[in-house]
Order: sequence, then structure tokens, then C-alpha cells
Amino acid sequence: MKLGLKRNEVRLVPYAAEWHKEFVNVKQSILNSTPIQERQIEHVGSTAIKGMVAKPILDIAIGVDDINNVDRAIFQGLNHLGFLRLRVERPNEIVLAKFTDETFEEKTHYIHLVEYDNELWKNLIFFRDYLISNEAAREQYKSLKIEYLKQNNGGIKGYTDNKEQFVRNIYEKRK
Repeated sequence: MKLGLKRNEVRLVPYAAEWHKEFVNVKQSILNSTPIQERQIEHVGSTAIKGMVAKPILDIAIGVDDINNVDRAIFQGLNHLGFLRLRVERPNEIVLAKFTDETFEEKTHYIHLVEYDNELWKNLIFFRDYLISNEAAREQYKSLKIEYLKQNNGGIKGYTDNKEQFVRNIYEKRK
């Protein structure tokens, strides 16, 4: 299992069982290095879904009490583990990434800091769990991703935009 994508690269690989093992290792490191509780760390995204093709980057959701006032010890601990805050502007979310080396060209992990148990947290968990339990939706999502890459060689924005309506439709099922 090799994790990592270069800036604006979009590549899909088959599911790898090692992704879960890597998540467990990273989660333990986060627990050891920050004041975050175990229930506040979840493996999300396609690498958390058995049988799903995925970009080889591990996505981890971390729930915090207040996204506008994150405990400094959290940032210090994550930084100590090699996670750097990105200049990504998303509502109610702070994104950090881990890179393969000091060139900062290839990301291997993302952390999505969101408010614990709020709308975004619940949506991320629901989306993962829905696709795990619903084979038809999982296959539809897989096909959507594969077909996009067959027809486009664009960057991450086009890839993400192409999936947005599907993701929103799944979020709506939670309500």
C-alpha cells in the first residue's frame, strides 16, 4: 500500500485492507499526542469503505468543540505528527495534511477538523456508513468516479465537483 498524490493529481486505486491498519496507527498517534478523545476520531472517505476505489489519501475526521476556537494543544500535537494546516477555505472545517517529505508535493493523509456531532460531522459519518451498508449506492459511486476519470484528465476540483450532487443526495437521506 502506497499512500500519496501530488498536487492536483487525481488517481484511483483499488481498496487496500492496509488503509484501515494505517488509520488505526494514526488514530493511536493522535490520541497519544493531543487531548482529543477516541470517539472524536473517525476514518472517513473512500479509503474507509471496503471494496471502494479511492484516491490513495487517508481521510480522517476529528471532532472538536468549537471550530472557531480550536485548542492550541490540538494543533501542536498534530503538527508534531507531521500534519500541517492547509490554506483551504471551507465553511465549518479546517483541513490539515501530511506529506511524504519536505518538498510538500505529495500528500498522504488529510485531517478534517469539524465540530463534533454537528451537521458536517454527522454527514461525513452517515455517508461512509451508508455506502458501507448499501451495495447499490457503493457501486453507483464507484462508477461515477471511474467514468469521470475515463472522460477527463482534469484536476481535483473537477473530480470533486462531479461527485458533489451524489454526495448531497446521500446526505439528504440522513434527514
